[in-house]
Amino acid sequence: MIPVLQEWGRAQLAARVDDVLDVYAEAMDVARSAARSRRAVVAAHLERDGLRAVGALDGDRLVGIAYGYRGGPGQWWHDQVRAAMDPSLAAIWLDDPFEVCELHVRPPLQGTGLGRDLLTALLEGTAARTAVLTTPDRETRARAFYRAGGWTDLVLGLTFPGDPRSFAVLGLPL
Repeated sequence: MIPVLQEWGRAQLAARVDDVLDVYAEAMDVARSAARSRRAVVAAHLERDGLRAVGALDGDRLVGIAYGYRGGPGQWWHDQVRAAMDPSLAAIWLDDPFEVCELHVRPPLQGTGLGRDLLTALLEGTAARTAVLTTPDRETRARAFYRAGGWTDLVLGLTFPGDPRSFAVLGLPL
């Protein structure tokens, strides 16, 4: 069966948060319990301006998810990324951004175009000037996926407090 894309509002995203985190766990190859510990992060995102979510369903089973919101000053991720950028670069990319928080597809469906469909549907519905996201700063399938979609590296080697991993900030003009 070909997954069906559905735009979700806040209530739908909140109601399916465990499913969202299960897709995250499978796609990121982390323990389900570790993924479920991110419930508070998703809950905080539910209150953000311009929240958009698109789920990919195979029947009632969530097989892919993309969501984000309009970012701005005073939000933790936004402020961390802005501090890592030259002010002129930040003015271009962070003065009116749509921040892609999560884009995940269950591994059996990765490479089928579902991720591209989810991301396209997510970004089509925003009036933001730019889209931004972070991904691990190494050559991964995700990094190649974003580059193939026209995303540009904006910041490399970014580390967030409490996380030893290195991230790249990517941007896409909308």
